[in-house]
Amino acid sequence: MLSTYLTGVSKGGFAGGFGGLSVPLMALAIGPIEAAGLLLPLLLVMDAFTVKAWWGHHDGAELRRLIPGMALGVAVGTLLAGRLDENGVRLLLGLVSLLFAAYMLVKPVVARPISRFWALPAGTGSGFTSFLAHAGAPPLNLYLLPRRLAKQTFIATSAIAFAAVNLIKLPPYLWLGEITLTSVWASLALVPVAWAGVKSGLWLQSRVSEALFYRLVIVAMAVVGVQLVAKTLG
Repeated sequence: MLSTYLTGVSKGGFAGGFGGLSVPLMALAIGPIEAAGLLLPLLLVMDAFTVKAWWGHHDGAELRRLIPGMALGVAVGTLLAGRLDENGVRLLLGLVSLLFAAYMLVKPVVARPISRFWALPAGTGSGFTSFLAHAGAPPLNLYLLPRRLAKQTFIATSAIAFAAVNLIKLPPYLWLGEITLTSVWASLALVPVAWAGVKSGLWLQSRVSEALFYRLVIVAMAVVGVQLVAKTLG
């Protein structure tokens, strides 16, 4: 329930990186693949809440740059399903998250926004890691944070991008058998917790300044990075 609530808070727009803790937390009790399958239907329900709340605040151009790469990442993950060392991917993702968080904390304002041409590799990495363990936030943040979007634009663009990639992931998850009737019923039982998390996230982000919000996102990336590394080495 805690992982579901944290994911809802993240989906509501408060320090989005905390959503990456959902699968690692669930995986403490059940297997990571089972956790990912259990969470996807719940994510789709939360996406419906968040897209409705944030629609119109997003950057359409950024989405058009990111979503093709995210779809490509999902396709690669689907083709490589069962052949990947998930722990190796988690370790790499955790280390990249920690290094980027450290860099942004030391030098939080880049001299100029990162080039839009990085959207394709960032989107591909996000789609790939999202497919493996719903951990697509770090690669996406690697691109969006240096783009220096306004807080609401950043939240809305991230929310809609992940709603799109979760829809793209649904057919492969069904095909691979990661979603079953049992997991769907379990997901539905957690919908009230998810709704409460989303509402909490919406309430919190509206009361936090833009500067503090971005610091919290960076800290969240560091927390997720530590969790991923610890899970791999533990």
